[in-house]
Amino acid sequence: MRGKRSKQYRKLMHQYGLTFAFREPYQVLLDAEILQDAARFKMDLIGGLERTLHGQVKPMITQCSIRHLYNATPKDDSLIETAKSYERRRCNHHLLDDPLSTLDCLTSVIDPKGNSTNKHRYVVATQDGRLRAKMRQIPGVPLVYINRSVMIMEPMGGATEDLREREERAKFKSGLKDRRGATVLGKRGRDEDEEAGSAEEGVHPDRARNIATPVANVTTTATSEAAPKPKKRRGPKGANPLSMKKPKQRTAPTTTEVAEKPTKKPADIATAETEAKKKRKRKPRPKAEVTDVAGD
Repeated sequence: MRGKRSKQYRKLMHQYGLTFAFREPYQVLLDAEILQDAARFKMDLIGGLERTLHGQVKPMITQCSIRHLYNATPKDDSLIETAKSYERRRCNHHLLDDPLSTLDCLTSVIDPKGNSTNKHRYVVATQDGRLRAKMRQIPGVPLVYINRSVMIMEPMGGATEDLREREERAKFKSGLKDRRGATVLGKRGRDEDEEAGSAEEGVHPDRARNIATPVANVTTTATSEAAPKPKKRRGPKGANPLSMKKPKQRTAPTTTEVAEKPTKKPADIATAETEAKKKRKRKPRPKAEVTDVAGD
């Protein structure tokens, strides 16, 4: 349960940081009652605040809260010294005879002009239920209190949630407006502008659109003809090595193949030579041709 609560508090402070720009160290306004309860439960007040807010804190106390500690019965001097070690937040009520209540004093410090803004980004740690109910009406005020020796941070109030949702909606709409000129919404916006211009000139919107489109086509063709894209020249392509047939590898004949190969006998070799000589022998000329040549 403690780990789940810690995760919720971390997420809550992250939302305060995104929406209201809360940064460390967090300025925590303390009242006299929470100091007294922390001392009664023997709690480490600063360590508990840092664990709850998940960051470094700067404890602050008003002059009226210190005067409440002086007027408390019984009076605790050690608690007064601890309160004096915190940073003093001037509320300008020290000239009054009696200190103001916690509700009036801290309300004047957090929202002095009454315009429902937490300008200085205070975190309020108080045991006063009326003050917490008042701070829920001001957007962007984290509230912390002690319940039975357990430090608890309240979820966002209604005013804070409404402001955060409005800002998220405004961011979403601004994102759509930025994209309207470049994406699909751009065509619709262009058509609306053309219709508005044609209405001012007294021309029907459809006719104006038909007139505008050829001009746009001419301009696009002119620009395309003026600046043709250069073609990339590539060298001759060779054959695809993957589609070529691999050459057969010739292997030397083994001893078994040489032994199995038939050899010619000497008689066969002699007959082959005689046949070759017979084929090469020339035929002699006839005698009649020789005598005719001698008589002449």
